[in-house]
Amino acid sequence: MSMKHVLAPFSAWARALRKPFTIPQENTLREAAPRYRGWHVNDVEKCIGCGTCADICQNVAIDMVPVDEPKKGDSGLRPRFDYGRCCWCALCVDACPTGSLGMSNEYFWASPDGDSFLFTAGVDPMPWNECELGWRKDEGFDLLDHERVPMPMLDPEERIHTWAEVVLGYTEEQAREEASRCVMCGLCIAACPAHMHIPDYIAAIREGQDRLAAEIIYDNNPLPEMCGKVCTRRCEFVCSIGVNGDPLAIRWLKRYAIERFDDLAEVVKPRVARIGEGKKVAVIGGGPSGLTVAYYLAIRGFDVTVYEALPQVGGATFFGIPKYRFPMPSLEKQVKLLTDAGVKIVTNHKVEKDEFRQLLKENDAVFIGTGLMKPYRLGAPGEDLPGVIYALDLLIDKHVGKPVDVGEKVVVVGGGNVAIDAARVSRRLGAEVTIAYRRRLVDMPADDEEIEDAEAEGVEIITQAIPLRVEQTDDGRLRFVWGPAEMVPSERGGRPRPKLIEGVEHEMIVDRVIVAIGQGAEHSWMPEEVAEKIADKKGWITVDENGMTAWEGIFAGGDLVNSTADAISAIADGLRAVAGIERWLLGREGKELPGRHVREEGGPPHWLPKYEPRDDLSR
Repeated sequence: MSMKHVLAPFSAWARALRKPFTIPQENTLREAAPRYRGWHVNDVEKCIGCGTCADICQNVAIDMVPVDEPKKGDSGLRPRFDYGRCCWCALCVDACPTGSLGMSNEYFWASPDGDSFLFTAGVDPMPWNECELGWRKDEGFDLLDHERVPMPMLDPEERIHTWAEVVLGYTEEQAREEASRCVMCGLCIAACPAHMHIPDYIAAIREGQDRLAAEIIYDNNPLPEMCGKVCTRRCEFVCSIGVNGDPLAIRWLKRYAIERFDDLAEVVKPRVARIGEGKKVAVIGGGPSGLTVAYYLAIRGFDVTVYEALPQVGGATFFGIPKYRFPMPSLEKQVKLLTDAGVKIVTNHKVEKDEFRQLLKENDAVFIGTGLMKPYRLGAPGEDLPGVIYALDLLIDKHVGKPVDVGEKVVVVGGGNVAIDAARVSRRLGAEVTIAYRRRLVDMPADDEEIEDAEAEGVEIITQAIPLRVEQTDDGRLRFVWGPAEMVPSERGGRPRPKLIEGVEHEMIVDRVIVAIGQGAEHSWMPEEVAEKIADKKGWITVDENGMTAWEGIFAGGDLVNSTADAISAIADGLRAVAGIERWLLGREGKELPGRHVREEGGPPHWLPKYEPRDDLSR
């Protein structure tokens, strides 16, 4: 040991007597810079609980916790911060899709309770909750891409002269780019009536695994190409990145994944137990709900036969949607997968009373999904004149190849998708077309994109127009007379109702008046004893949580059951009936029901803080 090491302790004591270099200073708080990154704040009214902040946090310092009841477009969750983990990097603020999250410039917080440093921003009563200073996302800056990849489409001037498909579809590069915008928040799953595994198949597309995407999609949707072209896309209306930009093109990405494959049987190989061997089920009506029941029961071993009155199954997707939106090969490809799965399909076959009774005897269960086939009448004088036709009849005739003549000028009465389809079909038949709708444009139930496309194709829309009468002119044409309406608040809330302005009339001379104000139920084909038990006076059929009617063994779904009138809701009804039929037929025999085809057997997930993808997908 050297002498230096022997004397070192004495040197240290010597320094103890020296004057200190540090200067005592009073403990006073200094004002932080206006953009200082201090404690978090959250505008809980703007926050939708998407969990993007938790997903991007590299320190796992954010948990999504329930603070309210879930509602449309809001999971009811809010971010809780753990300041034992947070590094104040502000990535959570910069990535917040709604801009609700920020950081105050408050920085002093002393507490003997360590648990107090775990708090829910904007919910727990903190003194800095109303602080307007601190770090906020810069205007015009975002870590997320809020602009949708444009969809290639035919030019309006070109498409009104052809029945070719208007939407051309994404290329592989475009689909990968659009899929990369998804933050996998999962809000779309709760909004989708069928609770499709949207983040899963979007992630598969992003990663270039299109075959896997198709398999995931078919997990609980047997008509995905149809949905990818004409779905009402409620999932997109709650998309978190769409709050301050364009929602993810969920519908078009689904379409992309399925269009990649010509033979779906080579791609979709269900891995489910064939628990229904020896059981027979009759499906009356080949619409989306009936085909859903047929497919998912067939792959489980049930003997299923579908009876359809029209020449082709598909329901409204067959006769109500024109070829420029949903070409026949798209439907045929999906129907082939059903028949490959063992579904027997009988078309041009309308079930009548006696056969219905026979089907009840010969089958273990019967599903009704006949839809709404009885058009509502106009309710105005002259509606029985020649030249006044119903949109549903027009669309069916055009679809099955019957000659259709709408003349040179047409007025379509209504504001739903059927009205828009009738108008756009009439334009392609060479007519000048006007839509007369009794409410405001914002009230039209038709899809916004369909309305925009119709206007781009030259369809004129007159709003707040109430039909008064139809008259015959001397030259054999029709005089359509309508009165303007003022909008008055509804006594029961909701959208305002139209009220006729008395003493004012307008008219137009047309060749056809096409009525498209909705359809109702028609049960004349059903045995009286059955109709009286399962349907109300308006024709609606009531079902329980298993999709079963008041007549044991009879199940129902689709437009007869719910008023949503879209294909994805009908598919959801079919999924519910599949589970209900399994429980009713097999559960009472004491059989176990393994391997559900839908992940959330009890209904929609109530909250989805941070969607976890499948094991076979990277994040």
